Amino acid sequence: MSALGFKNSLGIHPQTMQLRASRAEILANNLANADTPNFKARDMDFNAVLEGESRRSLKMQVTDSSHLEGTVKAETDLLFRNPYQPAIDGNTVDSQMEQSFYTENALRYNASFEFLSSKFKGLKNAIKAQ
Repeated sequence: MSALGFKNSLGIHPQTMQLRASRAEILANNLANADTPNFKARDMDFNAVLEGESRRSLKMQVTDSSHLEGTVKAETDLLFRNPYQPAIDGNTVDSQMEQSFYTENALRYNASFEFLSSKFKGLKNAIKAQ
């Protein structure tokens, strides 16, 4: 692979966008079920999953046949959210908190998108020799 490959140029941002999109689906599901009795709000530990992805993308170089291959398993299971004030019907969705998490996730998704967009513009200009 060349030094200017997509993985080297784009970094972790493509994986970040995929994780942010998955998290948006989870948060939207929580909001959609805000009035469902006994529904338990779910979320992912975004930083832990992203750290696992970044470790997985950084392969360890094996220089001797007796070396063990380095593997990292990311924990991708959904976690239950601990409610600040659970409802009487057992629902743990706090609509205002979920809206806040969804908005923050969307902003961070857009930031990664803008970063990738500028990277692609830079690569395009490099190819055109500008």
